[in-house]
Amino acid sequence: MAITVPSPPPSVSGGREIHGDRARWAQWYERELGWATAGTEPVRLLTGLRFDVLQVPAAVGHAVLRRVDRTGPVALSGARMNLLVAAGSAEELPGLLDWLEWGGVTLSLAAFGAGGRITAPAPPGRAAGRPGAAVWLRPPGLRHEEGSGLPALTGLGSRGGSAPDLVQLVDSVATECHRARLMRARTGRSTGGSTAQPLAFS
Repeated sequence: MAITVPSPPPSVSGGREIHGDRARWAQWYERELGWATAGTEPVRLLTGLRFDVLQVPAAVGHAVLRRVDRTGPVALSGARMNLLVAAGSAEELPGLLDWLEWGGVTLSLAAFGAGGRITAPAPPGRAAGRPGAAVWLRPPGLRHEEGSGLPALTGLGSRGGSAPDLVQLVDSVATECHRARLMRARTGRSTGGSTAQPLAFS
């Protein structure tokens, strides 16, 4: 689940204004993108319907973005980064990692598919609000716009698809997760401290 930073309770009038803003956010996602939402405090985007999510530590995510030019939408939420991929990708991920020879390697990677949800960033062009709130780093394109595809297995060059390449994205994510873990272990040894705890994959 995305990390959020609690804010002080708003006044009654301020609470109504914030609630109205969040309701408009939900309407924007549903109307402009066709994405299902839940709640308003905060608005949640439901995964497994129009998209799945690969979630990694923010530092890993930034390293991935430096390696991969074409991704789907990407959001930063506190200390985590959410990379949106085609619906069904979360189910395919374990097999894909095995095929890429990352199977059995502990990675700080979580996948959200059917039944999952993430905190919705402010729609593009709108203020995010409080510090630490979810924001788009690579915002989604509208349904009618070209180039708004999500990374998918059909994006492989041999298939001639226009979507970003899910295989390249997952391989880059796994590489950067592994590199970060090695750096943490090396830092622990050099400072005489204990080695970092294994990072869980789910």
